Amino acid sequence: MSTWSGAHRFLRGVVTVADWAGSVLGRTATTGVSAREGAGARSGPPAALRPAGRPVRGMRQVSAALAGLAGSARHELLTFDDPAASAGRAIPGPFLDLAGACMRTATQRAGSVRRIVPRHALPHVVGAVRAGRARVARSIPFKMIVVDRRVAAVPLDLELLYNGLLLIRDPVVVQALVRTHCATWEAGEELPGAAVAPQELSPQLRPVLEALLAGQTDEAAAARLGMSPRTYSRRVGELLSALGTTSRFRAGAEAARRGWL
Repeated sequence: MSTWSGAHRFLRGVVTVADWAGSVLGRTATTGVSAREGAGARSGPPAALRPAGRPVRGMRQVSAALAGLAGSARHELLTFDDPAASAGRAIPGPFLDLAGACMRTATQRAGSVRRIVPRHALPHVVGAVRAGRARVARSIPFKMIVVDRRVAAVPLDLELLYNGLLLIRDPVVVQALVRTHCATWEAGEELPGAAVAPQELSPQLRPVLEALLAGQTDEAAAARLGMSPRTYSRRVGELLSALGTTSRFRAGAEAARRGWL
């Protein structure tokens, strides 16, 4: 059985158990009300059952949900994260920038952060996080965000939040996800290079970064910096490579994360 198939089965099982438990409790409460009414007691209508999770679809709605999660973080942030999953996908740059900003906000607000990444994603994260805040596992079962052990977000396809997410507040399901994360954390390894100082921006690339942030065209930026268009294009490529991205949309957010602005 594949990792993704097992993850689907696990998550579906947890949600089913939570729904079943709620259904049983609901029937029990209804039975109790019926008995009391039969004995002449009066009572209000039974509480409506709530689903274990609420699906959120659409870029605007998903963005709002992520912003809400980031803003609500107070104590702890647990994540299964695969930053390599979005590589080569047709995901709008603004969404990637916003999602990254939300995660940075949540990380700054939470006192305790535990991020688990799969081994194949190491080139995307080495040197980008503080020691003790990330570990590497052979694989992760699905992408996940848990805030303060009270609310969780899992992609509807278990891989990309952009494709929609399941916002989970049911305490039974959230606790099951927390236990899964804790077990993976204990079995994981410290992230190599997590305590390494961030790379400094080359002086010859700083004007290129500033031109990109200013929204200048390549022709205008090359003329202002006294470069040929070919040289400027090569410097842009060097800058994006240093930032670990191929997207000009993400360059500014990545530069800010590294403290280059």
